Amino acid sequence: MIEAKLFMGSKEESRSERAERRSPYDGRVVSTHPVCGAADAEAALKVAEAAFARSKKAPLSQRIAWLRDVAAKLKEQKELFAETITDEIGKPLMFSRIEVERCIETVELTADALTHLRGETIPTDATPSGKASTAFWRRVPAGVAVAITPFNFPLNLTAHKLAPALGAGCSVVLKPTPEAPATAYLFAKLFIGSEYAVEDALSVVYGDAEVGSALVTSPIPRVISFTGSVPVGKIITKSAGIKKVSLELGGNAATFVERSADIAHAAARCAFGAFVNSGQVCISLQRIYVDAAVYDEFAAAIAEETKRLKVGSPYEDDTFMGPLIDEEANERAMNWVESAKKEGARVVAGGEMREGLFLPTVMADVTDEMKIVCEEVFAPIVSLVRVEGFDEAVKKMNDSPYGLQFSIFTNDLGLTRRALEEFECGGIVVNDVPTVRFDIQPYGGMKLSGVGREGPEFALEEFTEIQSAVIF
Repeated sequence: MIEAKLFMGSKEESRSERAERRSPYDGRVVSTHPVCGAADAEAALKVAEAAFARSKKAPLSQRIAWLRDVAAKLKEQKELFAETITDEIGKPLMFSRIEVERCIETVELTADALTHLRGETIPTDATPSGKASTAFWRRVPAGVAVAITPFNFPLNLTAHKLAPALGAGCSVVLKPTPEAPATAYLFAKLFIGSEYAVEDALSVVYGDAEVGSALVTSPIPRVISFTGSVPVGKIITKSAGIKKVSLELGGNAATFVERSADIAHAAARCAFGAFVNSGQVCISLQRIYVDAAVYDEFAAAIAEETKRLKVGSPYEDDTFMGPLIDEEANERAMNWVESAKKEGARVVAGGEMREGLFLPTVMADVTDEMKIVCEEVFAPIVSLVRVEGFDEAVKKMNDSPYGLQFSIFTNDLGLTRRALEEFECGGIVVNDVPTVRFDIQPYGGMKLSGVGREGPEFALEEFTEIQSAVIF
């Protein structure tokens, strides 16, 4: 069991009151963390405010070395981090290991991106009203940043905020998800304990709405970076005030399986995209629109692929899917299934609990008005909807308040080009699932799916300001 502590800058502290985190798989206490309140959030922000005077002046070479040192230390402790992720959120160990590897890459990519953080010269005499000068713009650290992270990727999504924020020269207050406090604590220790660390540049506090509200509404931060639900994102938008706000929110990821597609490939990849991480991913495949000509063939194929997936202990190396994050998530998943069945949908795989674990579920004969395709499910449930070709599919895919990522399976180049033009979303994938995300890419959504972009090169824009200069 790991006893996480909070950080007031570089100073590690505890509190008399502590909360427990129990494994969603077997109920063991796997970590504890201090119970924080609004006063802790305010104190951490004041530390960060003072630290920004140092962090913005830290040489770029130091900040790059800092990130590379963190990545190197993480490589040495890969198994500890993977086991901690599995303990706290029940992610199968093989996927926890992948998350650690991706986190290392994210930090290293950010260090690389910092070497390309440039501006441009400006021809101020380009217009008659102008005048010759030496003029340019550059990117400078934005200020104090608040990072609020989710449970589903508690390490890598934290890296997507901490690495570019600290690398850009900001000071940061991190509020990690309550479901994975030890993962965040161990990761923060790598930054704070580095020989290249900027003193007090990173603070960590724990908590939920009270702490989050104190961080967001304070006049101290210049940047709020949040990954989580749409309702909380709306609250942040209304209460943050005049700040840079980056929101990575919900999704209702969809794909279209067109009649020319490789059906076996599409079925295998769709089963992966729908059920990896127990469907608890913003870009988990939720809606599959299938051309009527291949609907029955595809439905049978994905049902078989789903039934092959191993569901069980997250500590076994070949387990594909473990538990959902908590009992409430199990109940919500079962309610989704029962609701869809009452509305006329049919279960072709899963749809039940086995030994306390919700099974990956494929629902067929789903129609547009059913709640299961209208709202974000955030569970291992995927719905099949029959359509008469691309035109109907793209209309239904776009008919959603979300616009994170979509995909299409096709061997028709013309339809590929149309998908790139007509899909209303932040990311498009061809011949794979919308659940595909490479950390080097820009990542973010349209509509209610958020504002701003992650990905090291693009996140650096969120944590910096453009400053212009003119010299006569």
